[in-house]
Amino acid sequence: MPMLLTLEQICDRIVATDDALSIVPLPSIADLRRNGGASLDLRLGRWFLTVRQSSSPFIDVDGEQAASVGQKSYFVPFDSAFYLHPGRFVLGITLEWLRLPNDIASYVTGKSSWGRRGLIIETASGIHPGFSGCLALELANVGELPIALRPGMPICQIFMHETATSSLASSSFDGHRRPVLGKIQKDSVLTRLSASSELRRERRS
Repeated sequence: MPMLLTLEQICDRIVATDDALSIVPLPSIADLRRNGGASLDLRLGRWFLTVRQSSSPFIDVDGEQAASVGQKSYFVPFDSAFYLHPGRFVLGITLEWLRLPNDIASYVTGKSSWGRRGLIIETASGIHPGFSGCLALELANVGELPIALRPGMPICQIFMHETATSSLASSSFDGHRRPVLGKIQKDSVLTRLSASSELRRERRS
């Protein structure tokens, strides 16, 4: 049965020589063992990505518009900040590069200390076994004041658990050091459903 790993067990997997869990830059193993608990804090990286305002009325999976959304990247040094204003959204990235073994999956959550100040931190929270790369973070300010996002600050926490069997999944988000939007497009099921609905309308007309 899958088991949630304690921070002590996470440390054991980091220092293991066989199919080890990798985190770069490596946190202090001694400090982690003293902290206890079951989650590992991750820090905010230096790249941010915003979606530019445009004349497009919406983003849709149908057509080319979803792939042509305007984007702008920002690099923020460690001694500076990206100011996220109320009601605004930005993609960030973790400072740490992770590599998960084939028998460990994980999920990322925000830190409650930030959530209580209006900063919502979400990701496609499930991370598949075998993932390698930095984690993109969807950051939204639902509070009343601008928030200074400073690269290097603790921004989220990651929980890990062993899978019942070893498995390896590939993702278009593997290997990235900067945040990316990813693709939005129809899949085969949506295409068939749309075609079926259109056919029924034609028969009724």
